[in-house]
Amino acid sequence: MKKHNFSAGPSILPQEVLLKASEAVMDFNNDGLSLLEISHRSKSFVDVMEKARSLALELLGLEGKGYKALFLQGGASSQFLMVALNLLEKRAAYLNTGTWSDKAVKEAKIYDDILEVASSKDAGYNYIPKGYDIPSDHDYFHCTSNNTIFGTQMKAFPNSPIPVVCDMSSDIFSRTLDFTKFDLIYAGAQKNMGPAGTTLVIVKEDVLGKVSRKIPSMMDYKVHISKSSMFNTPPVFAVYTSMLTLEWLKNLGGIKAIEEVNEMKARVMYSEIDLNPLFKGYANKEDRSNMNATFTLANEDLKETFETMLKEAGISGLNGHRSVGGYRASMYNALPLDSVKALVEVMSELETKA
Repeated sequence: MKKHNFSAGPSILPQEVLLKASEAVMDFNNDGLSLLEISHRSKSFVDVMEKARSLALELLGLEGKGYKALFLQGGASSQFLMVALNLLEKRAAYLNTGTWSDKAVKEAKIYDDILEVASSKDAGYNYIPKGYDIPSDHDYFHCTSNNTIFGTQMKAFPNSPIPVVCDMSSDIFSRTLDFTKFDLIYAGAQKNMGPAGTTLVIVKEDVLGKVSRKIPSMMDYKVHISKSSMFNTPPVFAVYTSMLTLEWLKNLGGIKAIEEVNEMKARVMYSEIDLNPLFKGYANKEDRSNMNATFTLANEDLKETFETMLKEAGISGLNGHRSVGGYRASMYNALPLDSVKALVEVMSELETKA
């Protein structure tokens, strides 16, 4: 049977996207060649790249507003360094809300001193700090919108006197926001957009070209923009599948439509966590992520029983990150509401057995 896939990433993709992508691997555009065999300079693939970039801007409401979309390689982890290389001249401000933002701080410190405006590290990253100040004399403010490991999410973003950079790897395209508030957004595809192998970067062009250092070509956003995201051989399969996923999302009604579904999934999931005495949520309630629900068993003696029930129900990918333990239900765009209901049913059944 088809399993209910709660994997945190690489994660679930829409079934129709998987089908189209698999067909393209065998025969792309009925050309008698695989997508994996054609030249990335061919019109067929250039059209794919241009459509993927255009759809990304369209869905975020950023068309014609001075932004460029890029599909790069190296994951969000490479962006920790790339952001600093391109934007950090004197000092930058960072909000530290989890493992990935902590790593972003570490990489940026290679080039200069970094100000942590606030951090939730003291409480195991189970909340989002609030009420901090962003200094106007810094180069940019960096934040992470959703924290997959700890299950927290920024529900609001501060008004910033300086450019805002946001790692949206795990909640990109999942909720409506005023994306013009951000000067640079980056997101690894493998959590909510496509397969592992490519990273989406959305950058406002007027924030570039202001640092004095020389930037290696492969790490220079301006170089990638000038080459239409084709400076070197792109990850063709990852870009194509991301394009298909963006098409799928557009056909559903865009971000607003999927946001309603995501909010319903989160309500169903957290309602069970709060009402069932056998489970305890990890993140502070006001900061809970709609993408990643983290929770633990109140009684570890039930662990074997619970996991046997999960396996029998075809539920996969629920184990929490090794640094937190417990369980993590990743409810990305492509996860059906029925999968969440199946998980909740198992949790409820466990209560009747305990």
